[in-house]
Amino acid sequence: MTERRCRKCLLEEFDREAYLRTLKEHIDSTPPRERTPEDVYARRLETCKSCDFLETGTCLACGCFVELRAASRRGKCPYQKW
Repeated sequence: MTERRCRKCLLEEFDREAYLRTLKEHIDSTPPRERTPEDVYARRLETCKSCDFLETGTCLACGCFVELRAASRRGKCPYQKW
């Protein structure tokens, strides 16, 4: 399977459904030993939702997709909020 990456797309061209599907597939395919426990993942996302640097699923402080970073055991907030 060839992985498609979005490069230089505009928000008006952004396929939200495809993004959400790809995001979920990526998180679900992460090996359990590398994945954040569900309760920790939920707390991380709640923290991100209250942060001024969150915009449309992206952390403006570091540029990551917060759901992906929060789903990884090794993921860390650039402002040490989690």
